[in-house]
Amino acid sequence: MEGGSNSVSNEQIQPVEQFSGDDINILVAWMCLAAMETSLHTREPIRDSQLSGREWIREIVHGHSDRIYEAFRMERHVFLNLCDLMRVRGWLKDSRFVHIDEQVGIFLSVVTHNNSNRDLCERFQHSGQTISKYFNRVLKAMIKFSKEIIKPPSFDVIPQEILIDPSHKRYFKGCVGAMDGTHIDATVPVSQQIPFRGRSGRTTQNVLCICSFDMKFTFVYAGWEGSANDCRVLSAALENPQLQFPRPPPGKYYVVDSGYAALPGFLNPFKGERYHLSEYRGNGGQPRTARELFNKKHSSLRNVIERSFGALKNRFTILRQMPPFTIRKQAFVVIACCALHNYIRDQDAMDRNFSIYGDPEYPCGPTELEVADDTLHDSPGINMLRTRIANKMARDHNMPEIS
Repeated sequence: MEGGSNSVSNEQIQPVEQFSGDDINILVAWMCLAAMETSLHTREPIRDSQLSGREWIREIVHGHSDRIYEAFRMERHVFLNLCDLMRVRGWLKDSRFVHIDEQVGIFLSVVTHNNSNRDLCERFQHSGQTISKYFNRVLKAMIKFSKEIIKPPSFDVIPQEILIDPSHKRYFKGCVGAMDGTHIDATVPVSQQIPFRGRSGRTTQNVLCICSFDMKFTFVYAGWEGSANDCRVLSAALENPQLQFPRPPPGKYYVVDSGYAALPGFLNPFKGERYHLSEYRGNGGQPRTARELFNKKHSSLRNVIERSFGALKNRFTILRQMPPFTIRKQAFVVIACCALHNYIRDQDAMDRNFSIYGDPEYPCGPTELEVADDTLHDSPGINMLRTRIANKMARDHNMPEIS
């Protein structure tokens, strides 16, 4: 191809012999580094377990009943019914890769065991982003569910638990539930921690709850700072019409501890007297006055809210060590756990956790130190009701009445 436009002259070609040994070594080293760089950045799936999340759910659902209870702190039929409910109500839908039962399983793994995102990635064989996505999706569904499952008591009937208990039937027919506040662990940025630090020194949120005598929550108000007084939280709940606080009608009341004022609809014990059941145990522990007798029976009745808190926190580990969510999201988690608490109570009367805390004599003490709010004044009507009940007890037990 002499004279062709694409020809290359011999002078333009540099013979290999002109490269020195060092040049060749450098070239070989560069090629090795390039090959190593390529191999290090080769994309390879990290979630390569043969047991996918969906298959793990199927395995524990069809396996020994203890396995699913250990995994989700509920029996098999409760889990399956919950998934069906989410599907029927349209609150959750199957996605291409994550079905409803796996979505609910992710959420329950977090709230019952407080598993980290990394642990759940390995268990369910999904990315951290996918785990977070479905946790948030189920949390939103649980908040919708809570509006149906956490509902006010019926004020028209006397609770069955009071009717069948001779020690309460004669004195507390007007009682429709128990109310108290409890402190739930809160993870708060350093700049916002002061109002969330209570007397214990930990950062917490103060949660106001009312429960019926079958240990189901009938009202939950979460998100208040841990330093807030119980009476302050109650006042805010009463003043906010959006919360629809289930205030008892005339003649009905909740039993509350001495940290609350004796407002209409809220019956507290006599202050300055022994109150908690533990104070009446042992030799010489029996009530000696009408006030102490009232306080003991009042404490026995109000004990249901302390046992309900115990059952709630024992089942849902996340309430004892909250992840660093936003404060609003942490409050939603509390409400979701209370909704699941009620659902399990409805679905499984023989639930193992409730079997422990369902005993009226279970030794639950006060969840927090009771501090009265002196800014609120007792209602004369509630004070008269308390005295009237105490004198009725005194007559029945041959004790001097309160003058």
